[in-house]
Amino acid sequence: MIFSRKNRKFHALVRGIFGIRAHNIELYKLALMHRSASIELDDGTVLNNERLEFLGDAVLEAVVSEYLFIEFPRATEGELTRLRSKIVSRATLDALSEQIGLAEHIVYHTGGSSVQKHINGDALEAMIGAMYLDRGYERVNRVLTGHLFRYHLDLPQLIHSETDHKSRLLEWCQKSRQELRFVTDRDAAYTSHRPVFRSVVVVDGIEVGHGVGETKKQAEQHASQMVFTALSDDEFLEGIDRYGTTER
Repeated sequence: MIFSRKNRKFHALVRGIFGIRAHNIELYKLALMHRSASIELDDGTVLNNERLEFLGDAVLEAVVSEYLFIEFPRATEGELTRLRSKIVSRATLDALSEQIGLAEHIVYHTGGSSVQKHINGDALEAMIGAMYLDRGYERVNRVLTGHLFRYHLDLPQLIHSETDHKSRLLEWCQKSRQELRFVTDRDAAYTSHRPVFRSVVVVDGIEVGHGVGETKKQAEQHASQMVFTALSDDEFLEGIDRYGTTER
């Protein structure tokens, strides 16, 4: 292994943030290379962190699933799924990446459409993928659960917050055998500089919520949130059953 001055910088970075010694530092350097700063080799191979991000996403979900299964022995499958979704959400990973000081080391080029909104969380997932290849699953598990989750993740706050309203709504409709649709399109006020989407939640043919956002996903989340803000769980299901039966 060549310990150049630049490599020493990356070794210190990995050790300082994750508390481990890197064996293959090149993996971690690649994990910080956003696709906007991709390098193309002579053989046509494109180097960036997307493949490591893909791997890290799967490893993170496995670690979080095991962690929640152990920490919450009385939680139902649905509760565990919702909590896992909050922990691995882009909003949580973006915030965590900034909190641990990883975001400032990401290599990317500005000014192009290729720079994604969630570049910080994506890089964190890529680093997890690099750590998995370099040190194995057990070491990743210890780093995440024993360090990052313990000192940088406000688990009680996540437990009592609800961020993925769309997934929660989908889960309920599946269990109650209700048909769920989102009718989402550009709003009349949409422009390239100010994108606005409007979404309508339709359950068994009945409009039950509306929402707007800068993306289709955001508009659908806001529409789903409206449903839960207006009605309690029981009222929502009973209302859909009642009106749905009337319509049929």
